[in-house]
Amino acid sequence: MSIKQFKPYTAARRHMSIQGREDITADKPERSLVVHLRKHGGRNNTGRITMRHIGGGSRRAYRIIDFKRDKIGIPGKVATIEYDPNRNARIGLVHYADGEKRYIIMPKDLNVGDVIFSGPESDITPGNALKLKDIPVGTFIHNIELQPGNGAKLVRAAGTSAQLMSKEGKYAYIRMPSSELRLILLECMATVGQVGNEDYDNISWGKAGKTRWKGRRPSVRGMVMNPVDHPMGGGEGKSKSNKHPVSPWGTPAKGYRTRKRKPSDRLIIRRRYDK
Repeated sequence: MSIKQFKPYTAARRHMSIQGREDITADKPERSLVVHLRKHGGRNNTGRITMRHIGGGSRRAYRIIDFKRDKIGIPGKVATIEYDPNRNARIGLVHYADGEKRYIIMPKDLNVGDVIFSGPESDITPGNALKLKDIPVGTFIHNIELQPGNGAKLVRAAGTSAQLMSKEGKYAYIRMPSSELRLILLECMATVGQVGNEDYDNISWGKAGKTRWKGRRPSVRGMVMNPVDHPMGGGEGKSKSNKHPVSPWGTPAKGYRTRKRKPSDRLIIRRRYDK
């Protein structure tokens, strides 16, 4: 996959770059695996904005992705590689031997025509899904479950991968892309390999309008607001009134940990902050 630069024939084009589409083999998705995606503008069921700076954006449909990989022992052939507007990784349409079609997140080095498997008898090759207890130590994996049978929740973004460090008792030690080290049950499924489309991080959007197409509205700094709207607003000139940076509701914004304690915290051996 390549990154395409533009000649600066407009101010926006000067710094804009886009991703090449030479790896994509189909323009239209499989209709049986597409559902309508409704926009909510960051509002909850009562109509209140609970997530700011969300709204607008291009219309898009949701592709149903197989995160469980529960077609045990049934071979599947990669038919197409497609663009998914809902994620930064590419997706692949897999035709299984029993006639079913499913989308998967495309790993690196998996191509059209390759055959993938799920289950304990699968080879350790990109795209195959196995339980952690059946994967050798040191293997790079993605699409990892947190609870057996619930579907993959971890390591799904473009270019990411985790590493199976060791096994002890009923747990596996997994080093996450953030360098966090955590325990995951050996009965959980994971897919071998690294998520593809690793050049995604090198894209430069180039202009504000392209961010609006993605459904992100402008964000206004608190220091330029009025005192009624933000604790750091008001005053003559550029000043935050000798206050620590806070959110509009007074929560410290830098260095203050907001994560609540959970029972799953005991499974984190080394946090990402302890690099």
